[in-house]
Amino acid sequence: MANIVEEIKRPISNEMKLFETKFYESMKSNVSLLDKVTRFIVTTKGKQMRPMFVFLCAKLVGDVNEKTYRGASMIELIHTATLVHDDVVDESFKRRNFFSINALWKNKIAVLVGDYLLSKSVLLSTDNKDFDLLSVISRTIREMAEGELLQLEKARKLDITEDVYYEIIRQKTATLIAACCEVGVLSNDADEVLAKKMKDFGTYTGMAFQIKDDLFDYTSSNIIGKPVGIDIKEQKMTLPLIHALKTSTPENYKKYFNTIKRYNNDPKKVRELVEYVKTSGGMDYAIKVMKDYQQKALDILSEFPDSEAKKSLQLMLDYVISRKL
Repeated sequence: MANIVEEIKRPISNEMKLFETKFYESMKSNVSLLDKVTRFIVTTKGKQMRPMFVFLCAKLVGDVNEKTYRGASMIELIHTATLVHDDVVDESFKRRNFFSINALWKNKIAVLVGDYLLSKSVLLSTDNKDFDLLSVISRTIREMAEGELLQLEKARKLDITEDVYYEIIRQKTATLIAACCEVGVLSNDADEVLAKKMKDFGTYTGMAFQIKDDLFDYTSSNIIGKPVGIDIKEQKMTLPLIHALKTSTPENYKKYFNTIKRYNNDPKKVRELVEYVKTSGGMDYAIKVMKDYQQKALDILSEFPDSEAKKSLQLMLDYVISRKL
């Protein structure tokens, strides 16, 4: 899988190297504690898929320029801020096998660092008068917060329908990938039609990405370090589970809904429900929906002339649904 990521990066490898420096610069402050935390963030970064989307979409329609770098930094600042805040909300002390910021510096500092990163993303656009990018990232921040709150609201009652699930994952996950693609083409002065098209491309890709994540909960072979059935234990209603319940008999519905509501910490009952989701077609259905979203994204890409950037975006779509972590 690492080879696929390198292959995807090939047309933008120089840009990604330069981006690391520019991203670190974008986080700089006059507070030494803040600089210590941001240095830690840079050294523990992940695959940086989101900046890759920004650069590849920019290259799909033109060249990478200073505005593209600013756009990629703004997206990565938002992404990092939400991860920092998520770890506080989830009381999580590990992130990619490193200690999380709240584990090392406590919640108060983690929340303030997240706030600081969000403010830097907004300032980066206003200082450079990138008001079109500001509009995109402001909408993205709002939608991500709405998605989180919608999920929390629904989780209490466990009444998440398929349509509500799609809305939650669109806002929580897909909206940021959509912003990457929109920002990439806007940095090359794309018109509204093209910007909307690439936003849709990013949305479909993000939907497929999140459904793939949700499928990991039912595959014992997953290597992301996430125990099988953890979503059920946390009472998260994901697509394979929603479909399995929706198509079950009244008896099975009652039995398995009860497992989620009351016995979500019983390993035997959770394992039984995981098996039921597999055998009742819940996983197959989710895989089909995921592939439908992938195809919608590929259909949009097919409208563009062949290029290295287009080839990398096609590879990225394959990677999104075939990855093991």
